[in-house]
Parts: sequence; C-alpha cells; structure tokens
Amino acid sequence: MFEILKKDNRTKARLGVLSTPHGTIQTPSYVIVATHAEVKCLKPSDIKKAKTQVVIANTYHLWDEITKHKSQNTNKSQIKKHEAQTFLLKKLGTKLPTMTDSGGFQVFSLGFGKNRVGKILTPVDNRHDRHSMSVINRGENIRITDKGVYFQWNDGTKFLGPELSIRIQEKLGADIIFAFDECTSPLDDFDYNKKALERTHRWASRCLKLTGALSCRDKGDESQRKTKSALGRQMLFGIIQGGKYKSLRTKSAKFIGSLPFDGIGIGGSFGKDEMVETLKWVVPYLPEEKPRHLLGIGKVKDVFNAVEQGIDLFDCVIPTREARHGRIYTKTGHFDISKFRNTCPSDKRVNILLENGCKCPTCLKGMTRAKLHELFKSAQPFDIAQGKRYATIHNVWFFNNLLENIRKSIKNNKFKQFKKRFLNRFGS
Repeated sequence: MFEILKKDNRTKARLGVLSTPHGTIQTPSYVIVATHAEVKCLKPSDIKKAKTQVVIANTYHLWDEITKHKSQNTNKSQIKKHEAQTFLLKKLGTKLPTMTDSGGFQVFSLGFGKNRVGKILTPVDNRHDRHSMSVINRGENIRITDKGVYFQWNDGTKFLGPELSIRIQEKLGADIIFAFDECTSPLDDFDYNKKALERTHRWASRCLKLTGALSCRDKGDESQRKTKSALGRQMLFGIIQGGKYKSLRTKSAKFIGSLPFDGIGIGGSFGKDEMVETLKWVVPYLPEEKPRHLLGIGKVKDVFNAVEQGIDLFDCVIPTREARHGRIYTKTGHFDISKFRNTCPSDKRVNILLENGCKCPTCLKGMTRAKLHELFKSAQPFDIAQGKRYATIHNVWFFNNLLENIRKSIKNNKFKQFKKRFLNRFGS
C-alpha cells in the first residue's frame, strides 16, 4: 500500500510511504542492490546500520539456487508456503523489505555478449560498427519469441518467459516483484522498439493474469485485492518501455498505467542526457496513487533529477560496486582511495577521515583515508576484504543518507534549494 504524504510546491517531487509485509519504505528511497540476496562485502548486521530501507535481488542469478532449494524437499507438493516466502530474508540475514527484478535486463545483457551496451548511451556507442555488432550478437546469443526468451547457457539452451519469471519471484518471496519485460538497447531503432514494446505489453498482461490481478479487476474486486496486498500479498510492478521514442514511451505509459499493477517501473535505456526528457513524457500518464520505480539509475545528479520528476524509487549498483573498486563518495564529490598518497608519516593527511562530519559506522569508527588505502593495497586477503567492507558501508550510508535529506527537503518545501546547494558542492 502506498500513501503520498506531501508534494513539493515547486516540482513533481513527492514524499510518501510504501507499506510491505516486512516493513515500510519512506520514499523517495534508494534501493540497494543485493544480487544474490546479499549485499557484497557487508555482514547482515551492516545493512540496516547503513540506513538501508529496501534491497533488490536478481531473479536470474537466484534462479538455480531457488530451484535447488525446492528439490531438497522430498515431497515437492508439501513445500511450506511460508518457507518459500522467506527465502530471500533467510539468505539476506536481516528483516527488511525486498524486491526482485524480472530477469529481463539479464536477457538484454546476454543478447549483446562481449560488445555490451549499457543503459546510458555513451559517445563511443554511437559508432556504426558498434551498432552492427549489437544487432548480430542478439541473434547469436538469444532468440526472443512471444512465448519468452531462449538463450545459450553452459553449452545448452535455457528458457525464461513471463510465467516462469513470476513463479521464480513468488518462490523467492520478495515483497515487490516486477513483470517480465524486454529491455532494448539505446542503439535499437524505432521498428525494433515498437515490436519489443508490444511484446512487453503482452507479457505484462500474462504476468497480471498469473497473479490473479486481471480477474480481480474484471470482477470488480480491486479494493479487496489492495487489502490483500497490504496484508501480505506480493506487490507486482509493471514496466514501461519504448526506448528513446516519445510516441512509444507515452503509449507504454498509458497502457501499463491503465492496468491493475501495484506500482510502475520505468525501464529500458536512454541516450545521453535523455532520462529527464523521457520522464517528462511518461509521468503525466501514470496513476498518481501508485509508486514509481526508475530501474537501474542511481548517479547523484540523476537521483535529484528523477525525484524532481516524481520518481519514488530507484536501484543501482553504484554505491556497492564502486566502493569495491575504491571510489569513495562524499558531499564534495568522490575520490579513489587506491590513489591516496601521503608524503611522510607526519603528513596531516594521514589523519583525515573519509569525510569530516560523516556519521556512517565507518567514519564513526575513525577510519582514515590513509588506513583505508593501506587495507585496499594490502597483500592480505582479510585486509582487502575489510577495506571493501568499510568502503561499502560508507557509500551505502552516503546514498541512503542523501535520500533521507531529500525527503526532509520535500517535507519542508525546500527541495529545489537543497538540490542546487548539494550539486554545486558535489559537482557533476
């Protein structure tokens, strides 16, 4: 159940609360990536200490594990429902709201193989030869049909479609799950995006039918379905696609917005600097009372811009992946801890914390830049692991704390001022 508490008086930013069976999520919120139902480098006790409200696990990567989990039972027909529903939390090791993606983005990644093109188009991706390779790889690595997707895996062929995606997510037991979709490349033309969009819409209806949502709407039982959702049923989010084409994006927003989803995801890929324009196209056609999730986007500037356009949730690997590679985020920008240097033992920089005034567990512990640098450069695996843990705690706390301050600014009708002040200090 989603409730809007406050709307900013100068933008589309909004303050809300999303209730799930395993806790509430104050929105706007950063969703921390927990690919294998674990936040890499963190202990279960670290996750909440870093102000994490919700995590998102990866359906594709947990597929085999949940299948094996089921096969361990001698009588498959007698698997206890509550055991399957708590699979993610048992593995995560702490209780908080969870999401799972549909597996659609992994299909997208497989389709482009080694010549992978990301969600945001970069100048190098515009080259004609890169475009040609992307099209060829899709044909070689995957076969997309109306039924679902066939792809090569470990010298064999596997299949993933909307029904199977939903069943896997149901077994994983996330509070919020996503409809199966086809994520296109920023390089795909209008005709391909149109075909993919139509396929995504058909898959969306099949996902809803499988969860019983369409039958509830047809029988006029939508209010009863919402009550069940608040009491414990998984929430299902539909996904808007359409690439960089306005007519397709608005068509998708109208269609997905008209269906009885519990929330709306905005997926796909964007050309450079096109994200805000895309949100301006689709948000006016979305139900005001439903939460909106921007998939796979999470840079600091993008977060502010998305919130300004009315987005409530977004997930991204930036806080965790970049921490493991030594990038440390602060209010004045980011730096690479592996390149930190002190000229001599008496250098004052030896005692500089990762960020002065930061109240994350890492900084409260007194971790200095010099010490973290030593851990990252150590020859001992334990030291390296500790360094990555401290860096990850700090970065996750940084992004979660940023969203907390964004929520405060919306509550006080000062979002625009806060955005300008923060970005001026942080930089791009």
